[in-house]
Amino acid sequence: MKLRDLPAVDEVAKELSAASDVPDAVVVVIVRSVIDEARATLLAGETPADPFLTASDRVATVGRARPKKVINGTGVLLHTNLGRAAWDESIAAEAGAIASGYSNVEVDVSTGRRASRHDYLDPLIAATTGAEAGLAVNNNAGALLLALAAIGGQGGRVAVSRGELIEIGGAFRLPELMRASGVELVEVGTTNRTRQGDYATVVDSVDAILKVHPSNYRIDGFQEEATWAELAQLADDSGTPFIADVGSGLLDADAPWVPTDLRRWLSDEPGVRQTVGLGADVVLFSGDKLLGGPQAGILSGSRASIDRIRSHPIARAVRLDGSTIAALAGTLERYADNTVRTIPFWSMATASLEELQQRAERIAAPWPDIEIVASEAVPGAGSVPGATIPSVAIHLPGDPDDVWLKLANAKTSVIGTRKDGVASIDLRSVRPSEDALVGEAIVEAVG
Repeated sequence: MKLRDLPAVDEVAKELSAASDVPDAVVVVIVRSVIDEARATLLAGETPADPFLTASDRVATVGRARPKKVINGTGVLLHTNLGRAAWDESIAAEAGAIASGYSNVEVDVSTGRRASRHDYLDPLIAATTGAEAGLAVNNNAGALLLALAAIGGQGGRVAVSRGELIEIGGAFRLPELMRASGVELVEVGTTNRTRQGDYATVVDSVDAILKVHPSNYRIDGFQEEATWAELAQLADDSGTPFIADVGSGLLDADAPWVPTDLRRWLSDEPGVRQTVGLGADVVLFSGDKLLGGPQAGILSGSRASIDRIRSHPIARAVRLDGSTIAALAGTLERYADNTVRTIPFWSMATASLEELQQRAERIAAPWPDIEIVASEAVPGAGSVPGATIPSVAIHLPGDPDDVWLKLANAKTSVIGTRKDGVASIDLRSVRPSEDALVGEAIVEAVG
């Protein structure tokens, strides 16, 4: 191939656009990039790959990334790659109505004057967490950044256990976030053992104590950590602010909405209400994990601390939009009126094995060679590491890679798993209303 053999951008883009749902302008950008790369390769004295085929592959890759609904058949209830917590349909409809029109996000309809977007959500957070005040921002990393900046202060010193200097998905590291907030990290204890006394040695020289629930990992064996209660007491005795990041958002450690026989997997998870009750100045948690709502970072605690946080400049940079406020409010209202099990995460997590077995049998009925087996689902999203929930899965015949791809590319995409040489769909993470769509995807995958 020579330079004069390179195709024209418009010609390639026109042909690829005709066979793709990717916007024409995006196709042009991709094609131009590919042809520029091919030209550079030729000028370097090398032979490039076929520009048309390369551009076609890239357009297809972009097209597959376009947001669309999928069914979660992985058994991971809060699957980060699939969007974490599913919303209740009525909550999604209300949030969608607000997103597609206008709302009273910052207006008092009784006076016509400007209001705050926090006026409804904040007292709702306070009521459901048992705190004096509450605030919500765009995610829990944002909540922690804001709390550290406001409570620790620029150049302030914050004590953290070495065993809690975590890294989570996307290369997010706690020490780096602390530096970004303007505070100085003061490490205490060791990786596997940190006692209350370790914090006591520095408490008079720090501006805050931070305890982080290491949601995505667990240390077993020879280990010890200062409890939430011990640090709350130390903070109270010394007059040092205590920031408690409980992470996963289990609103109440007692989880009264979960049948007693199904609570085992929650036994070690800290509760927001209990941590607030210990006297922590600020308690942080996620909205899209065990709370079961939209992506959000929620702060609850003393009125003085929340007012201080609310007035910090970063608060505006991480604030919620109107439709997310509506979705989070709708989720918290389910806790306030004791209808928690209508939240999809909790309805899936508490479904009985008998119910899952019956659903699996109905789905698999047309295929005598489909096997129904016992499985183990997990909460996911770094929540309750190591915990499993008994479940039921459908094992599909055929080459697992081929079957998985056909399920994923069905009319309604079903994301299953490939394990031990078998493609499978775990029913614990599939909503009952999706069963018929799962059956249709199986037809496409195995005939």
